[in-house]
Amino acid sequence: MPRQLRARTSRPNYASLAAIGDEKDLKASPPKPSFDEDADSGSDFAPDKLPEDAPEDLQNDSENLLEVDEEEAEVAPKRGKNQTLLLLLLLRATPSHKPPPKSQSAQASTSKISAPRAAKMYALPNPSVHHRHRAMPVFLRKEKVERLDAPPTLFNPPNIVSTNSITSEQFLTDRISKAWGYNVGPGPVWNIMEDRSCFKEALEGEENLINESFRRPRVHHDVGMKSGWTRLNEYDSARYLPTDTVLTDDGQLRPPAPVHCFLGSHSRQTRVEMAMFDSHATSEYMPGSKSFVFNVGSPAWGADWCPTYPDDRPCRDYKHYLAIAPFSSRSHSPMIGAKAQRPVPACVQIWGLQSKRKNASQADLSLAGEMKCEMVLCLESGPAFEIKWCPLPSHDQWNEVHMGEHPRKLGLLAGTFEDGSLSVYVVPDPEDVRSKDDDPMRPTFVHLPEPLLRIELEETSCWSLDWANSEIIAVGCTNGFVAVYDIGHAVRTGQSLNMLPTHYISIHQCAVRALAWIRIPPTNGSGVPSISEDPTFLATGGYDGLECLTDIREPHGNIVNRTRDVINSTTYSAFAGGPIMIDHDNTVKAYSISPSTLGRGHVLLEPDGPVWSVSASDYHAQLAVGSADGSCVTTNTLKSTRRGGSVPFFVHKIFQLDYSRKTGEFRMLDHFLPQETQERSANSKGKQAKKDESETSISTGVWPPEVGVHRVTWNTGNGLGGAPLLASTTGSGLCRVDWLLGRWIRNKVPYVNVPNMRKEVDDMMDEDSGDD
Repeated sequence: MPRQLRARTSRPNYASLAAIGDEKDLKASPPKPSFDEDADSGSDFAPDKLPEDAPEDLQNDSENLLEVDEEEAEVAPKRGKNQTLLLLLLLRATPSHKPPPKSQSAQASTSKISAPRAAKMYALPNPSVHHRHRAMPVFLRKEKVERLDAPPTLFNPPNIVSTNSITSEQFLTDRISKAWGYNVGPGPVWNIMEDRSCFKEALEGEENLINESFRRPRVHHDVGMKSGWTRLNEYDSARYLPTDTVLTDDGQLRPPAPVHCFLGSHSRQTRVEMAMFDSHATSEYMPGSKSFVFNVGSPAWGADWCPTYPDDRPCRDYKHYLAIAPFSSRSHSPMIGAKAQRPVPACVQIWGLQSKRKNASQADLSLAGEMKCEMVLCLESGPAFEIKWCPLPSHDQWNEVHMGEHPRKLGLLAGTFEDGSLSVYVVPDPEDVRSKDDDPMRPTFVHLPEPLLRIELEETSCWSLDWANSEIIAVGCTNGFVAVYDIGHAVRTGQSLNMLPTHYISIHQCAVRALAWIRIPPTNGSGVPSISEDPTFLATGGYDGLECLTDIREPHGNIVNRTRDVINSTTYSAFAGGPIMIDHDNTVKAYSISPSTLGRGHVLLEPDGPVWSVSASDYHAQLAVGSADGSCVTTNTLKSTRRGGSVPFFVHKIFQLDYSRKTGEFRMLDHFLPQETQERSANSKGKQAKKDESETSISTGVWPPEVGVHRVTWNTGNGLGGAPLLASTTGSGLCRVDWLLGRWIRNKVPYVNVPNMRKEVDDMMDEDSGDD
């Protein structure tokens, strides 16, 4: 008997289900009911409909929240087979629809265009790439703060006036945050900078918090220099300084070779030879430039500005101190978790940015600065992986003549070193250890045999650190744990033997390289901030690619993001409303810690190389990023929340360091044109149209280790007058300090002027008048 085929079954007509086809098909099938999406659904959970007279920003934001690119449809939730076929037919049929005749009714026209709108019903909960969340402040300061009344200049006293805080009212939060988005310069706009830090040491009282000296008081008054320090000559200090990779004929260490670098504009560069401790102002090669380049001798991973007390700054003509910790040589490569046996000679250099012309007029002081190495600390703990000053001023008074036998202290400097320890050193004041017979152009060498406080863990090494305030320090370890120490009592008494951490939490599976405190006070059961208590939130990133937020009151971390890259750095920005970390493909991303948008983030910029360091400031919304391709870039974290507006999303390249392997020479370029950030979904990269060659990146993807920008740091401890200073270190030993200021788009201040913007006057203008 021959084999019989299976009876054929009827298949549904998808065209009839979608109401697509000719008139005969429409007559044969029942009509498809149309739905009016603008009508009231009757659901209690439907969002309220905005009135017609609502502000335009609210209407646009509500529309943008529902927009999703068609390229993101691939990552939508899985649907059934029939639903997928139906959706494909709808999408294919949409372009071929003929416009209905004008004589048709409005209801017929609505039913015709309902098919393409149905594709938007499968929108993901993520917003469109054309929309970003507004930064939500977490700590609300109601007291008045300070702002600048005139543009700041180096080595001159700033003009300070009191103003309303950005978080004193929701009206001001929205207005000032929106005004920050109109900054299109490389640095902060001086008009609306303010101090948004929060420390438990701040003196209580509403009238006191207006002044910086009460918000950032002097701490550790009773701590003095530890006995045993000595001054060294240049011969005895040579073993602590960076050395060359090649020994002399008799087997002795030789100083590092000078660095040859081309400085100046691109078409007229000058070859400059810089030995260790040499510095040059870029204004020598580019008139009008306000940057300084200097050589520390070898690559440096650690750099930080020393905080100073406001009342003492005029005593030294508003001088700024910068600590830099170089490696022992250019070929030095630290091993993660490997402890070096003490003593291991190393150094920390204290550089000073000061006025060069003592008798210059006030107008010329801003152009007469110089970088000079004031002092070199000779240590026995090995090279430092990271160093940070105590965030509050801890130096002795400068307005008194030093007559004592022991030198005054410049501050408390903490660091993680190659011996696996967390050490806190009391740094002497360079003015007191320098002899009158010393060469003023050479640094003073001071040997510190032992730190004030040394913390070691038997099973692991200390790898990263961050101060919460003047007493609490968090340490990231190479075994994935984070240890929190209260060093207040140990620093005051000098008893640090067998010191135990207050918290020891397992967060990562390997070394914790990125660590930052979320410097906001905890709240009580009623939601009121407890300003006198220590912060409890940490943002961490490790070599396992995890980015976590941790409340130290709970013994575990909460994963915010997972990536396949190494997380080298993180920072907390009060203006961005959360930590700023590194995502996949070298992107820098800001995450929100506000309860309403917890864990959500948006991309700020995408450098051309792997990110080494990120830095944010307590005074402004600019973010600095250093990457392995030799570039140092800045961008505005408070960009406009919507694309397509009048304000572009700019990324400013401050400088670019290049290296020639053939000649062994460097080239430092600056004065780049700003680049606009290209934000797009992950699936749209291959569908972008070809752009002009001038807009595409020409980066190779392979860079010599000498050009990497290892550390960037804003000056956050010297008031509003020093906030535009940005320091950066590179793998060549060349370091740089830049004076960066922003500008308003079209040079127009939003809301007419700053007093109107900050509600300092009674005659307030309409809020929408700040729009362009």
